[in-house]
Amino acid sequence: MPHDASKMSIWTGYFDSRLSRSAGRRVPKEASVPNPTLETIAWAAKAVGISKMKRETDVSHPSRPHLSEGRLVLSTQDALSVTNAESKEGVMQTIGLRLQSQAKEAKEQEGKQNARGPSKGDRQRRAQRKSFKQKGGQRRKKFGR
Repeated sequence: MPHDASKMSIWTGYFDSRLSRSAGRRVPKEASVPNPTLETIAWAAKAVGISKMKRETDVSHPSRPHLSEGRLVLSTQDALSVTNAESKEGVMQTIGLRLQSQAKEAKEQEGKQNARGPSKGDRQRRAQRKSFKQKGGQRRKKFGR
């Protein structure tokens, strides 16, 4: 397949903080998240202002053929002009920083809900919160022995 300079491919592995740089991560740790999905990367690209993009879900990176991770195909001209970057690396860092801030916001929201505790009618989560501490640290004896 010949290279098309008017299109830019962004793979999800580029933003995976669990990967090392030599394993395929292309953005700094500050701009990466663990296990990113194609949808979150597309959302971050849209939040940055990139409008011309296409999602390809069932494709795998040539160096990771066992993973069907997916990629985002962007218009090079649109991506460079919106992000004010000079190269693909700048575009990826801009998207990655937005992805990281979105992940932090989601984590804070989750923390606030966990701190508040389960709602009144959520019996399963209230039951999970209970702890049955036994006295003396011994196992419970059966049949009165």
